Amino acid sequence: MQPTDLLPHRPPFLFVDEIDEIVPGESARGRWTLSGDEWFFAGHFPGRPTLPGVLMTEAIAQVGALAVLADERFSGKLPLFGGLDKARFRRQVGPGDTLVLEVEMGRLSARAGKGAGRALLDGEVACECELLFVVVDA
Repeated sequence: MQPTDLLPHRPPFLFVDEIDEIVPGESARGRWTLSGDEWFFAGHFPGRPTLPGVLMTEAIAQVGALAVLADERFSGKLPLFGGLDKARFRRQVGPGDTLVLEVEMGRLSARAGKGAGRALLDGEVACECELLFVVVDA
């Protein structure tokens, strides 16, 4: 299965290359490998390309969306960010790095949900956050 089989996101705003595991409505794990050719590296920062933290949280949210959209209750729906809590950025990420993205869903109702996720670089936490989202018709 490809991320685009479930996610509506497309390049240049698709931040999941591979799906490692999905438990519908409960959890998902995926990967994002940064080639160095991504549009944001040119300006963030010249001479020291660094993945913006906000894009790490978006990548985590996209993996959370995979867990939600894999659940048949949410077929034809679209999970949207409702909030982001307790975001922490612990490691710099740059060209050539591969992030392992993990999300565990907490509360999940017909119209909203909450989850917690993290991005790992070489087994160490690069980013972690709590996600709040609403589910709308696609």
